[in-house]
Amino acid sequence: MRLSELTTLRIGGEAERFVDATETDEIMQTVLEADRVGEPWLVLGGGSNVLVGDDGVEGVVVRVATRGIERLPDAAGSRRPIRLRVQAGEPWEALVDHTVRQGWSGVEALSGIPGSCGAAPIQNIGAYGQELAESLIAVEVLDLDSGERATWPAPLLELGYRTSTIKQGRRAVVLSIDLALGDEDARSRPVRYAQLADALGVEIGDSAPLKGVRAAVLSLRASKGMVLDPDDPDSVSAGSFFTNPIVSEAFARTLPAAAPRWAQQTEAPARAVPLGAEPAPPPPAVEGTVKLSAAWLIEHSGIRRGFCLGASRAAVSRKHTLALVNTGGATAAELAELARYIQTRVMSEFGVVLHPEPVFVGVEL
Repeated sequence: MRLSELTTLRIGGEAERFVDATETDEIMQTVLEADRVGEPWLVLGGGSNVLVGDDGVEGVVVRVATRGIERLPDAAGSRRPIRLRVQAGEPWEALVDHTVRQGWSGVEALSGIPGSCGAAPIQNIGAYGQELAESLIAVEVLDLDSGERATWPAPLLELGYRTSTIKQGRRAVVLSIDLALGDEDARSRPVRYAQLADALGVEIGDSAPLKGVRAAVLSLRASKGMVLDPDDPDSVSAGSFFTNPIVSEAFARTLPAAAPRWAQQTEAPARAVPLGAEPAPPPPAVEGTVKLSAAWLIEHSGIRRGFCLGASRAAVSRKHTLALVNTGGATAAELAELARYIQTRVMSEFGVVLHPEPVFVGVEL
């Protein structure tokens, strides 16, 4: 099986061994057996956030193809009464479509994101002011350290900006996810993203009809080539190739005033004070951090939409500088070369290191 047939970038060599797992037990047995005998293994979901090398993958590739969306008994007194259990192989976009049709809020701004539900918590997917972390309550995993099936509460994943403990190396395979969603008369959660609020004609913090939010998000994503579409060559990508950098406030002040930036909340560390003791003086203020726009940095380093290196078949999307696309027959080496060039230009111009968002398999930058 050529993995280029299973990835949204349409790049990737042969899998030495391939298993299309439609049952949870099949996923567990295949991964556990490979791990036991030292055979390399790779779990593949929707193939939307991965760059696979041209030489292929040694060992076994397990494509997670389980399906199912189940409503769980509602938690007593919950302000979000809708609880769902979703199998890891369920396409994320199918889940969002289902929840919006049912009138359940919580993931509507995540419309149009390709990939599978099992991959969603690994990346802590997010878009247009919403993140999975706001709705995720637990994951069922195959814990490779114990060899057992386990349910982990969401806090164990330490979800952050496009990261989790699994992405950082904790050995586990997601088998299903549990979500808690709202049921506010088919109204969305408060809209927190300015571009989406403008498209909906509402103020930041307002809610809107769920179907309207979904339609607006899909339209915005399509305008950037971020919705899979066989008729749109700019959608042959891994989505956003770089994460938005997070830097100190002091460093942000060295950048041009026009550079977009968003302050990140900083929590003061908890302090324990013995009973009867005088409170200690507060610790020195912790400097905050600022999130920058990777797209702005790329564009203002001199790289424009549609840019490519010579005759390379890898290019910057013609619709959004944050996406790198396969214009037809591109190799992983060509895409990696373009990504390195972009990193070098941004570093040279602004002193900012751009970090890739996709998972690399058999590829290095």
